[in-house]
Amino acid sequence: MTIITGTGSYIPNARILNSDFLKSTFYETNGSALLKDSLTITEKFSEITGIRERRYAEREQVASTLGIIAGERALDAANTDRESIDYIIVAHNFGDVAPGSNRVNLVPSLASKIKAGLGITNPDCVAYDLAFGCPGWVEGVIQANYYLRSGDITKCLVIGTETLSRVIDPHDRDSMIFSDGAGAAVLERSDVKGRGILSHKTQTFAVDYAELINMKKSNFPSATGSDLYIKMDGRKVYEFALNYVPLVIKAALDKAALHVDDIKMILIHQANEKMNNAIGERLLRLYSSKIELADIMPLTVGLLGNSSVATVPTILDMILKGEITTQKIENGDKVVLASVGAGMNINAVVYAF
Repeated sequence: MTIITGTGSYIPNARILNSDFLKSTFYETNGSALLKDSLTITEKFSEITGIRERRYAEREQVASTLGIIAGERALDAANTDRESIDYIIVAHNFGDVAPGSNRVNLVPSLASKIKAGLGITNPDCVAYDLAFGCPGWVEGVIQANYYLRSGDITKCLVIGTETLSRVIDPHDRDSMIFSDGAGAAVLERSDVKGRGILSHKTQTFAVDYAELINMKKSNFPSATGSDLYIKMDGRKVYEFALNYVPLVIKAALDKAALHVDDIKMILIHQANEKMNNAIGERLLRLYSSKIELADIMPLTVGLLGNSSVATVPTILDMILKGEITTQKIENGDKVVLASVGAGMNINAVVYAF
């Protein structure tokens, strides 16, 4: 079995409140100014998404910086010799982006930068990047599981790190959704029965949905230059997630021969409180379950925003370390890790602690 032996995360210190956007001027995708004032826009935004604040990296930090901190904390928690790590898998979408540049830096890879930053000298420790949209960290866990089950290796470090604040359009109201952060986990091969990854499921819906989240020019009508910013069709992303995410989670549960009532917790990608709740309620309806969604699906999006690949490992780390006092994972508990994002990709892992 593949088990998690240590987790770590890094939540940047800079708190950005919704009120910090009151001086922003927002435009539609066609360049026309939004008719509503900024206060009304931010209030409506908070009502729909549940987001009240988010975290941004400091100016001297980039995605690899955050990843190094989260990775270091995961290694410490696992109490393992870092030179014994066989693979470092780093999920992200934009590489290192310097403040004010909006230019992606992927050479060398983030995984190589993080390996160097962690001081791992063993050349047999293979480090590579994984670009898979917001589900990247969960997919990294799935890949690590395959490696570990092959019997040739024993330990993997999977990191998700992102600085979305560097690639958002300040004239797009959707920019208020995104945030920065990093999360990590050490996974190891174990002979202990009944613990670890029980099942997983991944799907990619590219033909009809690949462009729901993409990169385009600023909404600002007089924008010049070639800079591109993260964009999404919010309504269609919501509909896509609601239609397909519950089915992917159910497929993973079916593979593990489990009912949703057997699950202690669902740790899902934190993108939008309304969307998360709708996904969860539809999943419960698939099973005619009477359990309360709030009891099994903790949300951090209100305080941390959407940090893409970092959201799932961050909330997992916070719960395991007692930083979310309303939730607790104990031995024997079964947990679902799930995500949806650009591609459009969806995945889910069923894990027994």
